[in-house]
Amino acid sequence: MGRRLSVRTRLALLVLSVVFPALLAALWVLGLTYRMEREANERLLKETARAVSMVLDSELAQRRAVVRGLSLSRMLDGAPDIAPDTLRAFDLQARRTLQGVRGWLEVRSADKVLVDTRWPLSALAPETSADDAELSDSPVVKPLVMSTQQGGYHAALVEPLQRDGQTVLNLTLAVLPEEMQAIIDHQQLADDWVGAVIDSDGRVVARHPGGVAFAGRLATPDLRERIATHREGLMESVSLDGKRVMAYFSTSPQGWTYVTAMPSEAFEGTVPKAVRNVALGSLLLLGLALLGSARVARGILAPIVTLKESAARMEAGEAVEPVPTGISECDDVAAAMAKASRSMREAHADLERQVAAAVAQTRNAEQRLSSVQRVEALGRLTGGVAHDFNNLLGVISNSAHLMQRRVTSPELAAPIAATLRAVETGSRLTQHLLRFAGRQSVRPRTVFLAESLPELGELMKSVLGSRIALSIDVQPNTEPIFVDPSELELSLINLALNARDAIPERGQVWVRATNADRHDAVGLPPGEYVVITVTDDGSGIDEATAERVFEPFFSTKSSEQGSGLGLSQVYGFCQQAGGVARLDSTPGLGTTVSLLLPMKNARSTEPGVLLPAEGASLEGARVLLIDDNEELRQVTAALLMSYGCAVEAFSRADEALRRVLRSPDFDVVLTDVLMPGGMDGVALARRLRQDLPQLPVVLISGHSGDVALTDGFRFLRKPCAPEALVAVLFDAIKTARAA
Repeated sequence: MGRRLSVRTRLALLVLSVVFPALLAALWVLGLTYRMEREANERLLKETARAVSMVLDSELAQRRAVVRGLSLSRMLDGAPDIAPDTLRAFDLQARRTLQGVRGWLEVRSADKVLVDTRWPLSALAPETSADDAELSDSPVVKPLVMSTQQGGYHAALVEPLQRDGQTVLNLTLAVLPEEMQAIIDHQQLADDWVGAVIDSDGRVVARHPGGVAFAGRLATPDLRERIATHREGLMESVSLDGKRVMAYFSTSPQGWTYVTAMPSEAFEGTVPKAVRNVALGSLLLLGLALLGSARVARGILAPIVTLKESAARMEAGEAVEPVPTGISECDDVAAAMAKASRSMREAHADLERQVAAAVAQTRNAEQRLSSVQRVEALGRLTGGVAHDFNNLLGVISNSAHLMQRRVTSPELAAPIAATLRAVETGSRLTQHLLRFAGRQSVRPRTVFLAESLPELGELMKSVLGSRIALSIDVQPNTEPIFVDPSELELSLINLALNARDAIPERGQVWVRATNADRHDAVGLPPGEYVVITVTDDGSGIDEATAERVFEPFFSTKSSEQGSGLGLSQVYGFCQQAGGVARLDSTPGLGTTVSLLLPMKNARSTEPGVLLPAEGASLEGARVLLIDDNEELRQVTAALLMSYGCAVEAFSRADEALRRVLRSPDFDVVLTDVLMPGGMDGVALARRLRQDLPQLPVVLISGHSGDVALTDGFRFLRKPCAPEALVAVLFDAIKTARAA
């Protein structure tokens, strides 16, 4: 090996060895800058289009849910022949429901418009032939049409109402372009960007820039063609303004599409000034080095080639090892390049891990938010359905009890008893639904998990069986929680049953409790929480199934194996306790269900429920009855009169209040909690306690969760057995007279 050479003797070699890698690095940075800027712009367009498409879908889905809820109104039971008074009542209900919505609601039959909220409330829509006499047999989001009355464009959400398998009415909610324009304006797009909502016919609903002035115009032919064959994608096109743009479109499940676009020149990107200067400077230095290197001896070629090869491998991402060149300075550069290569590879690997973690965290957050919003909406709908179902059960129960008291025929005894048993079964079912909706009455108290979980573990072991091992771990210093112990026990049993069914042979279940950290409590109200996790090593479930497991009646098992109410009970228990239930599962590896529950605090108090007295009689009692359900009000009045009561019934709390203040000649007031108008049952009871403290009030509700709002008044749950109703009314009268 020849002797080592210094910088002074190989100056040209040193200049070239420094400048040439710098030029390569500059060119690499230049190309990388172009590529990264283009990829960043593509991701920005895609994420914006997808996010706004989700918002658009959510907006349409919310309006569809409103129309669906109105279509279930009992006022439409007589469709298509509905009395004018009933139509006016439904019109009022619809206007209240649609407060804050700019569109209008139409109810139309095959030959005329029955309700149109564009008309004053005091008058029904004119009985004229509808513009479109053909009724839709399925829910649909119709594209933009020109309104003959309003003089502008609007779309429509159509919900059919069927009787005996035939569509008799359509409920149509108008969607105005201005409402969709608000979604686009909220994005605050740049002036040279384009954002547009496209309906299912390819027409513009709303747009930036230009606003609703573009409503009704057809999108460009190439965009309409791509939308017809793909749900989303990136494309280059010419906007309606005649500008070259790069656009990304995403079609929502409702059939409408959101398009976001930016100018093509901005999408391709520009070279930053600093990068441009580096490139030009590197070229200049290279030229000078080449001029100087012509005077350098031929022996300098091999070390330069060696360094060039190392730089190429480093650019390709390969590992670079230092190779002796015989020149001390070149050897130092080779060592530095090897070290830089290792650092770049480590930094690249770390960056990939961070990006993957960020993407996974974002995806999990989006999925969790979507699932929570859907289950919360389903909970509100379920609670309303259960309340109405309880009213129906009350009518059936009271009617059956009334027939049982008045009918002596032996052959009717068995059918009446069967009816009452069916009412009891239906009542238990509504309790499951109300538990999911967070409206079931509970008796919370302080629970110390270090004591209670091992006791519950014995019960879980009996559920899991001998083939599944159970491990329970309560971390030291785990704070007590404030929940209903029986609901907690039922939740853990339901989770044990699910784990048992998910483990085909032998397996393991872990139950762990600890204080939740800030990351666990994301999305919950401020406060301190405890997290209980139940983990199994079973077969796991896929992502699509995991998104629906908390819904009532949803089950992957056959009808003989489960009702689909187990995990909905877990969800309802956590929601009513002030926490949340979450599920994470990996197919083939297992499932973890996390229960986040609030810690015990000084404000945690146990609500009381008044118990009825026994051995009661209501002969001659004067009862003021208030219930907005006409059938239930009539049959309850008849039942009370069969016990010897004098009953005066009202459908509204304010009307009953005026009556009793005018002449307080009653022994007791029996009122429903949920009432129409500005005064509900609790507000009526408080007013009577203030003005007529000697008059007792008994509250009754299908939402047994309303017991927490009764403010100390006696409370009964629908459907209520006649004996309990009579006993509570008697106890209220007796207590008031003794006071």
